[in-house]
Amino acid sequence: MSQDKGKAASKADTRGSIGAKSGGTKTAGASTHSLQGVDYLRSYFANHRLVAKQTIQNLVRSFVTSTMTWMVIGVALGLPAMLFILLDNLEGLGGDWQGKPGISVYLQADVSEREGRLLAKTLGSEPEFIAARYISAAQALEEFKQHSGFDEVLNSLPGNPLPAVIDIEPDDVSTIELKMSVQRLEEKAAVESVSIDLAWIERLIALVTLGERFVLALAIFLGLGVLLSIGNTIRLAIENRRAEIEIIKLVGATDRFVRRPFLYLGFWYGVGGALFAWLMVQGSLLFLSAPIEDLIYSYRGEFTVKGMGLEDSALLFLTGAGLGIVGAGLAVGRHLHEIEPT
Repeated sequence: MSQDKGKAASKADTRGSIGAKSGGTKTAGASTHSLQGVDYLRSYFANHRLVAKQTIQNLVRSFVTSTMTWMVIGVALGLPAMLFILLDNLEGLGGDWQGKPGISVYLQADVSEREGRLLAKTLGSEPEFIAARYISAAQALEEFKQHSGFDEVLNSLPGNPLPAVIDIEPDDVSTIELKMSVQRLEEKAAVESVSIDLAWIERLIALVTLGERFVLALAIFLGLGVLLSIGNTIRLAIENRRAEIEIIKLVGATDRFVRRPFLYLGFWYGVGGALFAWLMVQGSLLFLSAPIEDLIYSYRGEFTVKGMGLEDSALLFLTGAGLGIVGAGLAVGRHLHEIEPT
């Protein structure tokens, strides 16, 4: 008996020493363990990977419903993207114009080729002009024959009716600056006349500006439509999981933890909608490129319709993902606080 009492006392002393090392306190029931540093980051990113994987798996399981939502978002994103691409192609129709009108300076008949080339070099070095190209009367006649098709008529003429010309590319496209440049060029003694269609330039610039603003306004309205669509979808998802949210809140889950899967759900909706929009735009351009190129070729020569490049595609996907996250965040922030465990 004395030996058993000694062993019991020894065990009691051992438990007492452990309790002293741990602060002398004993916790009953569940205990929590806080992560620090690297362990916290690993747990954080692991949870994000798990939630992202689970949300996309849930969307794939309900593939038909998810596809319908993706297509609605894709139409809303694809329409302004398509119009932006068409505007970009419209600005590229000028070819050599490259967004800047050309000024044609017709020289006097008595101006020699040497004087004309010297004048072109002088004008090309001025800061208000980017480049100036001298075209002799013979070169102008050959170019006119190639583009007009009136070879026989031109060959029957006693002489060359075309003067030498200097093609100038201005640096500024504003109509005020162009008018001042034209007026200054007309005052030169070697210049017979200066040709530039300012009215056509003003109409084209106004048309492109109107198109850009119209597409921008349309993109804003359709972007709001994407936010509402994703927000309504997330709201329904929250209502369907109301009981689950109440339970996990009851055991201590934070709003941030509850919000996370819905934000990823909005992210995947946005990315999927952007993918559908990209496919729609590329498919439409592929379908329309052949007739557009044939039409443009009949007017000005070769032209290739440009599709969505890497930057445009990245911007489309970033826009879709951003709208998805914002729409989901607005919906979760509005409806999540209404769900509390009872």
